[in-house]
Amino acid sequence: MRRPSGKRIPVTGRWRISSEAALSLASCPKLSLKVDMHALTRGLYGPFLAQLVVVRRCNLSCGYCNEFDETSDPVPTATLKARIDKLKELGTFSLEFTGGEPMLHPDITELIDYARSKSFHKVMMISNAYLLNEKKVKALNDAGLMEMQVSVDGVLPNEVTVKVLKPMLPKLRMLARTAKFPVVLSAVLGATSPGEALQVVEAAKEFGFRPRVLVLHDGSGQMQLDEEGQAAFARVKEMLGGRRFREAHDYRERILQGGVAPFKCRAGSRYLYVDEFGDVHWCSQTRGVFQKPLLDYDRADLKTQFYTKKTCADACTIGCVRTQSAYDEWRSQPLDFEGPRRLPLLQG
Repeated sequence: MRRPSGKRIPVTGRWRISSEAALSLASCPKLSLKVDMHALTRGLYGPFLAQLVVVRRCNLSCGYCNEFDETSDPVPTATLKARIDKLKELGTFSLEFTGGEPMLHPDITELIDYARSKSFHKVMMISNAYLLNEKKVKALNDAGLMEMQVSVDGVLPNEVTVKVLKPMLPKLRMLARTAKFPVVLSAVLGATSPGEALQVVEAAKEFGFRPRVLVLHDGSGQMQLDEEGQAAFARVKEMLGGRRFREAHDYRERILQGGVAPFKCRAGSRYLYVDEFGDVHWCSQTRGVFQKPLLDYDRADLKTQFYTKKTCADACTIGCVRTQSAYDEWRSQPLDFEGPRRLPLLQG
């Protein structure tokens, strides 16, 4: 499509330029195209994905999870709308509602609808699916939800989790039948027996969901898999097809083979995690290591965090952070973070 001459090219929305193109624009003094420097900064350092906590409380209490409590009230809707506005102002490409359990927020469909009105590229939600019914899924359809991620830990309940296939099958069948949005069903290696994780992958295919595999990590985001789990990992990789499973430079395989998979983590820039108090952190597992109120966050913060090395990056298994960082692996990261080399276990 030919664009009219003299028009500005926005970085987000229908037209979006790559970081390489943005650098070229910035270094070309003879270019007659009018460049909005704010839009240019978004292209160079803006968030590809922001995860926004709408309520910390969860209806479940999985033994491995440190991202929930049992008492918190939902974040006020007006407060969340202001945070959504700020994320849009920062140039955020995609927005994902998370928790806790987002379905515990009484206005979750209103928030999805509001986010859609802001023209994010994608509006998504993470849910354990336990609170879903046909009426609620239809409401999510009407609100314009564009994707839901559901993680299933195995097949049978155990002392660690009840988020497993046996009690969830009726919910998943209903979701497959009713949802107009894509569903990603994630098996969790390390939460139960490896064989059960393989059955979750098969169930995802049966329901027409997109299968994905998460690897259980500790409180600092580091991988936890024993020898049996590693064998199951190899089998799942074969089932899903090598190319689909090799996200973010095949970091899981690299960690399993060598213990580390160094990368230039762009958390705080390309990826934002916003907690229930409205603070930006590198991710859910580094809460308090880096922290700044979202409403005070600006372009300088995005740039600084883009160039800051993260102390926990080498063996990180936080897939959303690695995926959003992968596009800029070729760019430098000269700033050091003054903190511990290995982050402590964070208590939920």
